[in-house]
Amino acid sequence: MFGLGHFFYPWGFLLQGLAIVHFIRRRPENYWFYVIFFLGPPGAAVYILAEVLPDLGLLRGVFQGFGRRSRVKIVETQIIDNPSLANYEELGELYKDLGQFEKAREAFNHAITGRDDSIYTFYSRAKSSLGLNDLAAAIPDLERVIAGDRKFDYCRAMGLLADAYAKTGQLERANQLFAEVTLISTTPETLYNYASFLKTANRREESREWAQKLLAKKRTLPRYMQRRERPWFRKGKALLKELAAAQK
Repeated sequence: MFGLGHFFYPWGFLLQGLAIVHFIRRRPENYWFYVIFFLGPPGAAVYILAEVLPDLGLLRGVFQGFGRRSRVKIVETQIIDNPSLANYEELGELYKDLGQFEKAREAFNHAITGRDDSIYTFYSRAKSSLGLNDLAAAIPDLERVIAGDRKFDYCRAMGLLADAYAKTGQLERANQLFAEVTLISTTPETLYNYASFLKTANRREESREWAQKLLAKKRTLPRYMQRRERPWFRKGKALLKELAAAQK
């Protein structure tokens, strides 16, 4: 492999640089680090084919963001003449998708003031509050959502509420809700949040067990979902390390 290096010169350095930057940002399996460094440009080329190119599909949200920003301006203008609930709901969704959670929540407030019978709008406002780390505001909205539909958003609403309970010290309520949601939902997000809750509740052996379930989940997912859920798997690994260090 090293003898092939001259075929890549001088582009080989660029390939390795691109591969290293991607590795640092996305943190795939650690063995790729050795492939990039010890196999040189050919290894970097293999890494780019195996890891970088498939990740390009995840950039669709970046390009969609440009369209959302244009749509925001249009909807904001429409609201001046027509402050309808539908326009405020759309504006809130646009801001939420752009990560502008304060503006999103303000828009959802306007929508809910005019109509308070849509659990979808309450759910969107709750996620905006979670984006702001305002758990106290998110909890009542999430409670209203699952009161209307306990399995809303494939039980994600229930999982988010359980996690919010845990993070605000309501451990008994969190325990009851997690016990219910983990019978139905095994998404990486739910598995990690439950393992994290168990650690907080000083149930370390159970926490380790659920963190291991999270990492085992990775093997059952298709590649595109493994990439999308990678942050949760990374958190699961970090949690296992914390638990192992605490045991020493």
